[in-house]
Amino acid sequence: MSLAENDFIAIEARLGAHNYKPLDVVLSRGAGVWVWDTSGKRYLDCLAAYSAVNQGHCHPKILAAMLEQAGKLTLTSRAFRNDQLALFYEELAALTGSHKILPMNSGAEAVESAIKAVRKWGYEVKGVPAGRAEIIVCSNNFHGRTLAVVGFSTDPDAYGGYGPFAPGFRVVPFGDFEALESAVNDDTVGFLVEPIQGEAGVIIPPAGYFKQVRELCIRRRVTLILDEIQTGLGRTGTLLAEEHEGIEADVTLIGKALSGGFYPVSAVLSNAEVLGVLQPGQHGSTFGGNPLACAVARAAIRVLVEEGMIANAAQQGMRFKAQLQSIRSDAIRQVRGRGLMLAIDLHPSAGGARHYCEKLRERGLLAKDAHGDTIRIAPPLVIKADEVDWACQILESVLTHD
Repeated sequence: MSLAENDFIAIEARLGAHNYKPLDVVLSRGAGVWVWDTSGKRYLDCLAAYSAVNQGHCHPKILAAMLEQAGKLTLTSRAFRNDQLALFYEELAALTGSHKILPMNSGAEAVESAIKAVRKWGYEVKGVPAGRAEIIVCSNNFHGRTLAVVGFSTDPDAYGGYGPFAPGFRVVPFGDFEALESAVNDDTVGFLVEPIQGEAGVIIPPAGYFKQVRELCIRRRVTLILDEIQTGLGRTGTLLAEEHEGIEADVTLIGKALSGGFYPVSAVLSNAEVLGVLQPGQHGSTFGGNPLACAVARAAIRVLVEEGMIANAAQQGMRFKAQLQSIRSDAIRQVRGRGLMLAIDLHPSAGGARHYCEKLRERGLLAKDAHGDTIRIAPPLVIKADEVDWACQILESVLTHD
């Protein structure tokens, strides 16, 4: 049975929950930075599945690792050991400098796991009285869609209609060190924060902010939890975004590109003091750390490093940002970003970012609007200079002639 693009869209509308509003393009194939729709039209992917396909679509070496492992052993649960998990631990620890690793599946699960571990650390190690542990988060945060996480969101679309919510979270403005310092008290066990706020529109904190945060957390014995699920694994031109300010988190959360887009894989990276509080039976996941996930992740981080994707993100990110900043358009208010995590802020009078994303789609470039007036640009890290140039030509044409 052969379906037309509109048929796929109609079936989704009829049978699917309407919790997304995607652009009307139905994709059927991908390779590198390019994707093709069901009619064969090619598009440059400037979203990279929210940074899950940093290594490019269908990377052949990750695919080969997945196929090989799928033919041998896919799942045992953690009731038994498998021959991939230890190697995954070893290689990821060597890459990131982590001392303890907790494997999970989705990014949201990694966040929930960190919240549990850090609260437990607060009670058992820091000595916070039972039931009083607090974790500080930032306004305009995005850490996933679970009930606990949306409970401390400041986005009405994320939390509206889902209460009551779990207590124990305090919200401060992102990038405001004085507000954070004032919020810390003896019951504070963690500060959960994105190095760059992705879903908020690629918001970068003031220079030096995280150095101050790191010092405060050490001084007040607060666990610094960096959500690097979007910013990590090369997206900003360094392995982890924390490197831009020369700091090291107590807990680092990674996911998305940890599998190169082939499989849900995430991890909590920390040390024995924090993750050591988890004893057998106190936390787990049937699929977390399964052999297929571990084999895929091992290949995904290997190609990220061996093929120079992180350095390429830094180099092409500078090229991309410079060209975007050179566009002279009455619609553009600001261009910002780090590495290949970029954003074009539009003036409210420009008619909204969604409108421009639809125009870009017509011209063969896929990008995502955020919070009404921002266009997010985040292509796979394998993008080449001529592809950056082509993308900027399309963006300039749409932003200056629409």
